[in-house]
Amino acid sequence: MYFPSDAYHCSRSTRSRAARPCLVALILLGLGTLAATTPALARDDGTKRPNVVVFMIDDAAFMDLGTYGGEAHTPTIDALAKRGAMFTSHHTSPLCSPSRAMLLTGIDNHRTGVATIEEVLPPEQAGKPGYSLRFEPGVLTIADRLKAAGYRTYMSGKWHLGHGPGDLPNGHGFDRSLALDASGADNWAPKPYMPYYQTAPWFEDGAPAKMPESYYSSEMIVDRMISYLQADGPKQDPFFAYVAFQAIHIPVQAPQQYIDNYAGRFDAGWDVLRRERFERAKARGLIPPGAAFEPEPERLKRWDTLSEDDRKIYAKSMQVYAGMIEAMDHHIGRFVDWLAKTGQLENTIIVVTSDNGPEPSDPVHTRGMGIWMPLNGYSWKLDGLGGPGSLNFIGPEWAEAASSPGRLFKFYAAEGGLRVPFVIAGPGVNPGTGIATPSFVTDVTPTLLDLAGVPADGGGVKMTGRTLRPVMDGQVPRAYPPDTPVGIEVSGNSALFKGDWKLVRNIPPYGDGTWKLHELALDPGETKDLSSERPDLKAELLRDYAAYEREMGVLPMPEGYDSYRQVMINSLKRQLRASGWRITFVVVLLVTVTLLVRRRRRARRA
Repeated sequence: MYFPSDAYHCSRSTRSRAARPCLVALILLGLGTLAATTPALARDDGTKRPNVVVFMIDDAAFMDLGTYGGEAHTPTIDALAKRGAMFTSHHTSPLCSPSRAMLLTGIDNHRTGVATIEEVLPPEQAGKPGYSLRFEPGVLTIADRLKAAGYRTYMSGKWHLGHGPGDLPNGHGFDRSLALDASGADNWAPKPYMPYYQTAPWFEDGAPAKMPESYYSSEMIVDRMISYLQADGPKQDPFFAYVAFQAIHIPVQAPQQYIDNYAGRFDAGWDVLRRERFERAKARGLIPPGAAFEPEPERLKRWDTLSEDDRKIYAKSMQVYAGMIEAMDHHIGRFVDWLAKTGQLENTIIVVTSDNGPEPSDPVHTRGMGIWMPLNGYSWKLDGLGGPGSLNFIGPEWAEAASSPGRLFKFYAAEGGLRVPFVIAGPGVNPGTGIATPSFVTDVTPTLLDLAGVPADGGGVKMTGRTLRPVMDGQVPRAYPPDTPVGIEVSGNSALFKGDWKLVRNIPPYGDGTWKLHELALDPGETKDLSSERPDLKAELLRDYAAYEREMGVLPMPEGYDSYRQVMINSLKRQLRASGWRITFVVVLLVTVTLLVRRRRRARRA
């Protein structure tokens, strides 16, 4: 299935002095490719090349958007789905950076160099090929490719794809960029949301950015993108815009007017919401009528066991979540309105998708956060929840409910972590198109290049995704034939898709580390493991997955690996590197005071 190009093999060897000729060859290959590509305003058929806009949502569940049956009001995205294509079996990776790397390149995350995220990276994998956590030599982004074809290129929002020299957006094909070089940040002010970071590292065009003291992230990110486009003035060159929201990543925050729209909506609790979404999925044809519903997971708390006060704050946390989605949709609407007012909407392809499923983490009840939060101006209380200074979250129970009709959530290769919304509209996309056959995050770049009339084979590491245009046009029933395997792996959570079948392994604490076999066409909730009934098929898919690991360079996880523990270890190491002398000073001071107090007590006794 996957055939690494010579450029890929070359890129794997550029870490030594002896490999420098290989690196030079790669650079010359890239320059030759760019030089051979003549910027052009028209496609081969003579029509003007379209603008391309990608809106990336952070941590949205499959059914979070209104057009998929979610509770949040998303009129802008709903309208885009009606005048374009709505995919209902689109899969990504279970973590943000690998998904973003794949979306921007069309290449498997291990080949891009972003196999996982730095927060959960074990030392055994650090710095290994595919695990540099930055785009490795020979990896070209869609911005690189479109820029070579005469496009203007812009980015605003979350990056999280490497932060060394040349690793920010300006080093990967973007003319202008405002980039958050972190997994997330506060939405009301430029400050960190977890102790892994000391600051909220925003960069503009590769240099540290001077941010306003207060803002709301979705508004600010869209404002910056519009300002970049306005500053260029009316130009004939088409543009590519990558708008990567912080919504709906932790901290879950929203303006009060949007939160108020959902007062009482989630008071019945997560058990009810999970069932409601499942039934709506059946009614909308998102899952088969006979799909099984998993009973309340024993691994999670039941709503009826909570105190009244806890129910109030957890219900409001989901209010804020829905409000944050609506606020994001409002600002997407402002951008779409700007395109319409400037006469550019009809010739603009627009994508809306998510990097992975809903976030289950509970930062407030995580060890050590009780000390860190007040020191950084955060609290978790009913009054003001979602506003400035509120470290709001939805936690594993709401995340499991939001991921219905799937199971589990972000971090895991279950459908709740991988199955996400994907809407595409604009020239070349037939209105009202519903696509139920499988598609993958690596297909986004090849599809957009195809629609733009830009070659997808213009040098660099070979793409592993494929264009979805023939599927949208009705030329073929599915992009991947039933006998073609597609693998995904991030930090030990793994899946292999083949036709209507899925082989999946989820590691602890919410998985058991064993391989399971599911027939997704009939059981999208992964409620029944068919391993014992179809042992030959399972063996076949295991062989396919082993081939995927070899091709992509997937490394094994260390014995006893725990992602939550690894986050704590990596956070502590990072803080010690950044402010070790301060911590040392405090420890020495405390020890000195303790010794003095003990000495004084002994003197008094004497």
